[in-house]
Amino acid sequence: MIREKAFYRAFFALTLSLALQNLLTFGVNLMDTVMLGRYSQEAMSGVSLCNQIQFLLQMLVGGAGEGVVVLGSQYWGKHKLEPIPHIIGVALRFGAALSALLFGAVLLFPAQLLGLLSNDAGVIAQGLAYFQIICFSYLIFTVTNILVASLRSIGEVKIGYIISFSTLCINVTLNYLLIYGNFGCPELGVRGAAIATLTSRCMELLIVAYYLKYREKKLKLTLKKLLLIDGSYLKDYNRVCAPVLVNQALWGVAQMVQTGILGHLGGDVTAANAIAVQVYQVLSVAAYGAASASGILVGRSIGEGRRDALRSLVHTLEVLFILIGLVSGSLIFLIRNPILAVFGSALTERARTLALGFMAVIAVTTVGTSYQMACDNGVIRGGGDTGFSAKMNLISMWCVVVPLSAMAAFWWESPPVVVFFLLKWDQIYKIVPVSLRLHSWKWVREVTRPERAEP
Repeated sequence: MIREKAFYRAFFALTLSLALQNLLTFGVNLMDTVMLGRYSQEAMSGVSLCNQIQFLLQMLVGGAGEGVVVLGSQYWGKHKLEPIPHIIGVALRFGAALSALLFGAVLLFPAQLLGLLSNDAGVIAQGLAYFQIICFSYLIFTVTNILVASLRSIGEVKIGYIISFSTLCINVTLNYLLIYGNFGCPELGVRGAAIATLTSRCMELLIVAYYLKYREKKLKLTLKKLLLIDGSYLKDYNRVCAPVLVNQALWGVAQMVQTGILGHLGGDVTAANAIAVQVYQVLSVAAYGAASASGILVGRSIGEGRRDALRSLVHTLEVLFILIGLVSGSLIFLIRNPILAVFGSALTERARTLALGFMAVIAVTTVGTSYQMACDNGVIRGGGDTGFSAKMNLISMWCVVVPLSAMAAFWWESPPVVVFFLLKWDQIYKIVPVSLRLHSWKWVREVTRPERAEP
């Protein structure tokens, strides 16, 4: 274990900054869920289905941004910032292409996509109204988040939660005005929520553009730098990012499949799942912040050539991940009833009971998530091994979780809580392969170019 207090101050400062950013980001979705849930259960359920497409986009954009973080943090450790704008330019091209594909799919086939996730006509109708507007935010969301991830690779994390806080304020205010029709505004329901989110996404991009032009002094990014890139970095980026993108895509599609399995069990199950997932996302921000922080610290250590310090760093991080998981899981379990009280009488009694059960399951699996996800997506990926996670999740999700939970739902007709557990239990058993990979030390790789190869 590392004993220097300076390490813990640096780690927790970085973790809390990233956790705060995640908290504010997921807080936007939580407030959408709560405010729409108080408007009507069908509206909340319909938007939760649309958010599965948003989650897939988030996973893909996160993968594109992660390629910049892995490469950028190692270059940062070497005190070489010149290649980073080229890498960011490549990532933006990848992200724009991915968001354009999803935009086209939602614009052309909205009913078909929602039909895969639910068989409730009322829920699908609400989702269609939301889709018609929210799809125009996809490209804006992509550009903003890749730029923020790029800044994170060089330790610039404050802008992330500044953006997220402004988004939360704008989104909640406009939701209040446009969902319910307060202060003389039209009552637009789910369309009001979509307009609020689209507006807040536009403000995010304006804020990050202002920050890059007037405040950021390390990379000195300009539009010209992002457009006129050295194409040779495409190969470097693709080598690091392709496995991450595959993993993120598989994970995003798997979450859609999981939502589809639960969605075909009835509207109450869809509503309960929407609440449980949002509560988990908000209360697991510390685990995701720790994962991102550890990736930056590990990548920087390798870039600086301090491989001898990795063992004590990794062992210390493992203990911290477990402690964070225990605290997060306990919080989820303890606030289940207070969270449901916020929804008032809008939920049916069955939806309320199912949500309590789903949150109890998540309280347990969060402990496993905090350890194995942070070790995998943080330490192992930050160390340069971006392929392990894709292989593990391909086998775990598509050979174990999805088939078993589908059989439980449709063949064995198991209770929804049992199906939900089978959809989440991989967060526990993946501890074994992740721990074995971590302690093999085969994940330590330098992914930057040697000095002589730099242009």
